[in-house]
Amino acid sequence: MATDTYNRILDSAQSLMVTRGYNAFSYADIAAEVGVGKATIHHHFPGKADLAVAVIARYRQAAADGMGAMAAEVTAADRRLAAYVGFWEQCIRDNKAPFCIAALLAAELPSLPPEVAEQVKAHFDELIERLAGFIAEGQKSGALKNPDDAETSARVLVASVHGAMLAARVAGGDAALFSSITRPALQRLTG
Repeated sequence: MATDTYNRILDSAQSLMVTRGYNAFSYADIAAEVGVGKATIHHHFPGKADLAVAVIARYRQAAADGMGAMAAEVTAADRRLAAYVGFWEQCIRDNKAPFCIAALLAAELPSLPPEVAEQVKAHFDELIERLAGFIAEGQKSGALKNPDDAETSARVLVASVHGAMLAARVAGGDAALFSSITRPALQRLTG
């Protein structure tokens, strides 16, 4: 069972990775933020790659859980895609989680340890697969009328959403800018 300290270390590491990137934080930064010694962090996570893998694995699970819950609540394909995009728009608007940690780490992929890079790639593989499934369902039912196959459409949507996150970040967390970029991507799928 994960302890409170374990979870606070993960929370701190995730926050630092989102704000600084993988290569620009240390255990000393986490120790200062969480109020524990570096030895405590090493007890839970022997190396920085172990910590990053745990952060991304937790993030992947939360994403899978969130997508599953959304799919259970929203049955129409076009509304599922809008809900996915809307989730990120709200995160940017609230400044709650304004950037996908996997997207940020993807930019650092060449310098990441292999086990961390594998987790980042696995996140995107799972996201593409889930969105492609939504799109394929929508194509089959006639709710979505995009010209591409479901996987290509999912990749285009993911690229649009993550590019829009980046543009919003550059613009100081501008959710309206995010929306102006993602709206055409959704319209491309819904006709």
